[in-house]
Amino acid sequence: MPRIAIAGFQHETNSHGIGQAGLGEFEMADSWPRLLMGPNVLSDTRGMNLPIAGFAAAALDAGASLHPILWCAAEPSGPVTDHAFDTISGRILDGLRAFQIDALYLDLHGAMITQSHSDGEGALLERIRAQVGPNVPIAVSLDMHANVSSRMVDHADVTCIYKTYPHLDMAETGARCWDRLRPILKGERPAKAFRQARYVVPLNAQNTRIEPARSLYATLPDDPEAQVEMAFGFTAGDTPDARPSIIAHASTHDRANELAHAALARLEAAVPLFDYHLAQPDEAVARAMAAPPGRPVVLADVQDNPGAGASSDTTGILRALVTAGAPATLLGLMYDPPLAVSAHAAGLGAEIEGTLGGRSGLRNDAPFSGRFRVETLSDGFVRYTGEMYGGGTATLGPSCALRLLETDADITVVVTSIRNQCLDLAQFMHFGLDPRAARIVVVKSTTHFRADFEPIAAKVIAVAAPGLFPCQLDVLTNYSVMDTNV
Repeated sequence: MPRIAIAGFQHETNSHGIGQAGLGEFEMADSWPRLLMGPNVLSDTRGMNLPIAGFAAAALDAGASLHPILWCAAEPSGPVTDHAFDTISGRILDGLRAFQIDALYLDLHGAMITQSHSDGEGALLERIRAQVGPNVPIAVSLDMHANVSSRMVDHADVTCIYKTYPHLDMAETGARCWDRLRPILKGERPAKAFRQARYVVPLNAQNTRIEPARSLYATLPDDPEAQVEMAFGFTAGDTPDARPSIIAHASTHDRANELAHAALARLEAAVPLFDYHLAQPDEAVARAMAAPPGRPVVLADVQDNPGAGASSDTTGILRALVTAGAPATLLGLMYDPPLAVSAHAAGLGAEIEGTLGGRSGLRNDAPFSGRFRVETLSDGFVRYTGEMYGGGTATLGPSCALRLLETDADITVVVTSIRNQCLDLAQFMHFGLDPRAARIVVVKSTTHFRADFEPIAAKVIAVAAPGLFPCQLDVLTNYSVMDTNV
């Protein structure tokens, strides 16, 4: 019976994002559970679409003995503080000292930047490898938006990466990690090859439901003799590794290099095929209003996605909707703790005056001043119902639904006290708002929303409103990654 230590430490860092991720951000619940220790790692993630849950289920079914150390994640933001990184890393290392293990599994993101480390996962893996030595196998699962470094590849024996965006295969990726670890436990360590592309791809173009991403992932070899993993990278992490990468595993170095070379060639040949067009807010609203009634038009505020470290409070789309007199519109999720507090203090049905959002600090953004009616109040615990996070709970903090008054537009906004990406219908339904009955639905999300919202939508329009998560990479001048050809 193999003895496997398991741990998870996830953060997707936006170098230009809001705030920092301190220890408190990892300890609290937000889109994902709070920091979990020991047996709670297994009990509180069981059945969820999380890599560590998929790995644990597969390993336990196969008779492995698991030793859970911890699991934590913080909402994407600016860099992780040194205190948080050193504290959590130290707890993982302490946990490893407490067990006599045959292998280690790590549930990582792959795009962590800390105050002192541009490659957080590489620094973590280096510390772990120094402690456990060269002979203990280490299996790692990574997000599809990992900024994979050579140090990460060097210190892990096997790496598995999500293949879908929206990320519907997180648990499946963890289970695949167990399948890849099993032969290593028998002494069959694979050869590895690592390649990086010469361009970057904005996240709104990485949707694996359409070409070319769909075919790029569908053609990756995955059998005992040939395994290729691909990450598209997280462009807001301003490091040289923020670009697509390939990791190949095979029985020989020659075969691994051959696989990596072929996958990289396909990746680079796809450059002109990506669709990264974004509509301006006024254009997007006009197109949505011109669509025939029936199913709603979904406008994606892709650059203000809190799931990519943005503030989730910019007002560009909101202003365009008000100016156009948009009908039957829902917008979520707007992060504004002071306004949420005011709504709770005023009570259900009250009318309040105040400002909404606009505190990101962006030069071309400002708070929206208005009068609002409090339609719904909530403690902010929302049970996800969609495929991606179904079974989990969103923690939004004291929240409310506010209807804009004294305007020709018909707009209701969901306002939260904790940043959360709007990717699940439940984040509206919980407040008594049915997106299926709306004419326009605005989501502060880049791509994850598509799993739950596309089935109800007449069309989806990605919008280039202001935000701290840049998607128009061809106009950026301050990024240190390689060619911005896409």
